[in-house]
Amino acid sequence: MTEEEIIDEGAEHKTWKGKLWGVIKVILIIVVTGGLLYWVFSKVPFSKIKYRLVHADKAWIAAAILCYFTSMLFSAWRLLSFFKSINLRLDYRFNLRLYFLGLCYNVLLPGGIGGDGYKIYLLHKRFKLPTKKVFLAILFDRLSGFWAIGLITVALIVLIPHITELIGLGIPMGLLVVGSITYYIVARKFFREYTHKFFAAHLKAIGVQSTQLLAIMCLLLAQDFTGKFAPYLLSFLISALAAVIPFSLGGGGVRDAIFVNLAKPFHLTEDMAVYLSFTFYLISIAVALLGVYYVFRTDRLQRGLPPVEESLPAVEEN
Repeated sequence: MTEEEIIDEGAEHKTWKGKLWGVIKVILIIVVTGGLLYWVFSKVPFSKIKYRLVHADKAWIAAAILCYFTSMLFSAWRLLSFFKSINLRLDYRFNLRLYFLGLCYNVLLPGGIGGDGYKIYLLHKRFKLPTKKVFLAILFDRLSGFWAIGLITVALIVLIPHITELIGLGIPMGLLVVGSITYYIVARKFFREYTHKFFAAHLKAIGVQSTQLLAIMCLLLAQDFTGKFAPYLLSFLISALAAVIPFSLGGGGVRDAIFVNLAKPFHLTEDMAVYLSFTFYLISIAVALLGVYYVFRTDRLQRGLPPVEESLPAVEEN
């Protein structure tokens, strides 16, 4: 995608081709999400999931919501680190408001510009930064999340004996080490300015995934769960990769399908697995909708921001 396409993706939809593609994307999202949920609930009756939700311990559900909300605070903080790498001095309150507005757009506009696209557009418009520069900051933010998932996945594999017996520990450990070194070398060589806050951002990425795993543990405890947490947590991390699939609403349906398919090899209780993925999905939607306030009160989004010239990146001297 070129810089002009990122800036004015909304303008594309003014043409009949853009409008047609926008409609097709929405239809695909509805079909994929709805189709996968239909398949999941044909395997695991929705009545079982409803029963677990109704009889779940409300205090633990509240704790899960709090953990997920905390993970979003970590995530916004992590993104701010990459913005600082390109010397974009954003007020942390504005960054947080913009982050939640982006989450909201991901829910309300699944076939449109999306949350990341809106952030790129707004930051370019206000601070006159090249869209490619902002895009890469957001891209590295996402990559740091994938790295954290890989790290924690390897740690969890150690706790699941039948997986280590099958593939051993050397393979995942080797992939993580080689992948991490390669990732850093490439970033350092070709995207040096994005590595100024590299390690701090990746520590925050671990915080994001860790607090989301705590949310899953809380959801399990809401069911008086006394079994092994590791297989469910590992399944959740694998399903988290579903968030990158463009034709699903926030990973809805995809996460649930992955949990169902992993139930047998990971020795999961099917209805418990679907309860976890579906409840987590509902929580993520509810938290994302907190940003709807700034959809209607756009004047509040940039409240307290300094003049543009005070926020622009400093010119580097040779």
